[in-house]
Amino acid sequence: MAEIATPYERIGGEAGVRKLCQTFYQIMSETPQTQLIRDLHPENIRSSEEKLFMFLSGWLGGPPLFTDKFGHPRLRARHLPFSIGIEERDQWLYCMAQALKTMDLDPLFAEQLMSSFVQTADFMRNRQEQTTG
Repeated sequence: MAEIATPYERIGGEAGVRKLCQTFYQIMSETPQTQLIRDLHPENIRSSEEKLFMFLSGWLGGPPLFTDKFGHPRLRARHLPFSIGIEERDQWLYCMAQALKTMDLDPLFAEQLMSSFVQTADFMRNRQEQTTG
């Protein structure tokens, strides 16, 4: 019986995760409507890109690079210094959705990844906001 590939393997291993992260931050840096979240990052985006790469590597079932270097991700706690609301969440998700579209992934797998990113990004919200409706 064949082993089921991990999401890390399905995305293309280290090269695939690195490409996704590079594309994500390139889109964030070059898209006028995502400047709100770009401004939350340091001017030199490389350290942010590397941390996302390290985190996603383990999150997708590959080497736990982030945990090995920094300990438990504690995503929400690490993002508390930044005011994250609906607009920031949506800008982050836009960048990730666009980055995923550049990858040669099975459409169902890409949809599953995006669904997980939506849940995680929504969990990162830390600013109370009025919702209409």
